[in-house]
Amino acid sequence: MQPLNLPKFDVKLAVQNGKPVIFDRLRRKYVAATPEEWVRQHFVHFLLSEKHYPESLIANEIGIKLNNTQKRCDTVVFNTLLEPLVIIEYKAPSVEITDRVFDQIVRYNMVLRAKYLIVSNGLQHFCCQINYEKDCYCFLTEIPDFTKL
Repeated sequence: MQPLNLPKFDVKLAVQNGKPVIFDRLRRKYVAATPEEWVRQHFVHFLLSEKHYPESLIANEIGIKLNNTQKRCDTVVFNTLLEPLVIIEYKAPSVEITDRVFDQIVRYNMVLRAKYLIVSNGLQHFCCQINYEKDCYCFLTEIPDFTKL
């Protein structure tokens, strides 16, 4: 798999039914080793090891209902009251991060109303903070440490 702009870690890869799989620490199971999943596993490791996010407050593949259709957020980080705090959307490294990609996560946030939105393709990472009181948002220069959320 492609090297990413994220810290390396001891990735657990295997083969099941003739297909490559990667271990998802949060879901505690092997999942298909797609390029997007490669980014997800590295990004989650980054949040846990470098940004001090508690593992117990992060979940992968969170289902939501949006306009009468079922959608899935790639990763959601919750606060200590178990309210959505951060929504993260991953793309494969070959996928450019565009406004359209951000529109997807913004739609999810219409349901969850998280304070932070992050989009990453493993090479580039974008984070914005939403201010609901002023009805505005701003892009941050880096992914914040959990203690600063």
